[in-house]
Amino acid sequence: MESMNEIKEFAKANYIPIVRDKTAKKLTEICKAQFPSKILEIGTAIGYSGILMLKSSNARLYTIENNNERAKLAKENFEKYKVKDRVTFYIDDAQKVIEELCSKNEKFDLIFLDGAKGQYIRYYPYLKHLLSGGGILFTDNIYLHGFVQIDGKVPHKHRSMVMNLRKFINTLSQDNDFETNFYDIDDGFSVSKLK
Repeated sequence: MESMNEIKEFAKANYIPIVRDKTAKKLTEICKAQFPSKILEIGTAIGYSGILMLKSSNARLYTIENNNERAKLAKENFEKYKVKDRVTFYIDDAQKVIEELCSKNEKFDLIFLDGAKGQYIRYYPYLKHLLSGGGILFTDNIYLHGFVQIDGKVPHKHRSMVMNLRKFINTLSQDNDFETNFYDIDDGFSVSKLK
């Protein structure tokens, strides 16, 4: 696989969050094992995780980003890494796009959730509807720099995000339609297979 260090270096220098190395390894392993034909990504950023998933599968990627500047960089990266013909790009609000996809009854074999952390719980019922049977919901950054796991007082600016992530984790762990594994790796992620 072509080196993607350039994108990683750019992300680091410009404080753009991208999927971390151990999480990326698990994500690419899942792509190689599952053979998804359609992937939905919430939170394109500059295209790093999208390229990883496309290079690890023959899938078509549907990706959502609401930041115009990042979307422009992602498009350039998709072109540079020769995957742009397999990408459907939405530069819009994720909630709006996933509701539209639901109304069209679209189905995805893999959903990579890496958007606004405080919105995960809101997206949840729609994402479940969008997964095909046996499909996987891969959710990144569920521990939010460890704030989700601490017992003490959460700093005010993170409080509502932490409460929503806790609610999301709780909902996911109690949903018997999913077989979910939680990973205490990097910033925490979960892999949920729809039964």
